[in-house]
Amino acid sequence: MDGTYMDDTASLWERYTRHGDRNAREELILRYTPLVKYVVGRLAIGLPAAMDREDLINCGVIGLIEAVDRFQPARGVKFESYAIARIRGQVLDTLRQLDVLPRSAHRQAREIESAIAELSQLFGRIPEDSEVADHLGITLDEYRSRLMTSSTAVISLDEPTRSSDGDSLDWYDCVEDTSMPTPSEYLDRQESVDQMVTAIQNLPERERLMISLYYQDRLTMKEIGAVLGISESRVCQLHTKALLTLRGIVGGSAGLVPTGFERRTIGVAAYASAR
Repeated sequence: MDGTYMDDTASLWERYTRHGDRNAREELILRYTPLVKYVVGRLAIGLPAAMDREDLINCGVIGLIEAVDRFQPARGVKFESYAIARIRGQVLDTLRQLDVLPRSAHRQAREIESAIAELSQLFGRIPEDSEVADHLGITLDEYRSRLMTSSTAVISLDEPTRSSDGDSLDWYDCVEDTSMPTPSEYLDRQESVDQMVTAIQNLPERERLMISLYYQDRLTMKEIGAVLGISESRVCQLHTKALLTLRGIVGGSAGLVPTGFERRTIGVAAYASAR
């Protein structure tokens, strides 16, 4: 990036953070507006056509403004990384409120989760895709199509973002998470972590590796596909199936998009199960 541009940006931050210069604030917002389009472009993948992209951009701009107002350069964090997290959080909140997936997608996800839980108890192991499909009375292709419909919400809103220095950044690591428990609640839920460890260990080998690569090593779906030698869409299916399987065994949130605490629980359990 041009040195003059960076010096000018640093000057804008100094004028705003030290002197409260409103003109500098407006210039910073305008300068970083492309971040909003970048984030919305990633989040909008696979969402219903009726979803107004401009509405998401407007929500993202609110997140950008909050990022500019709250950013503290002295902490040494790159603004792009911080802003992307806040923008994604703002847009995600809007998508949660709008509940963009059709009701049938939620119903089908619950049916798959219930089927996996029932068959796991019956067989004493995680069922194969064909067994779940037979239980639901649908073809294997239809079953995998339903997994993809569910993964639209799970993956497109959850994919890690690379910061400008190449590091992996998850929005839920940087925005307030109202699902986080109090210390006493955390202790009460330690049993869920232990159950999650057992559940992950009982997953088929490929799904167990996928969980480890995604939640522990923070690889993207594309990178995991390269490691496993399968397509990115197949990785999405495996992730959705694994998530629904874990929920069916351990329990979890009712929505298709996992809560921040649910992700962290899986992450801790994935690390523990790999030791």
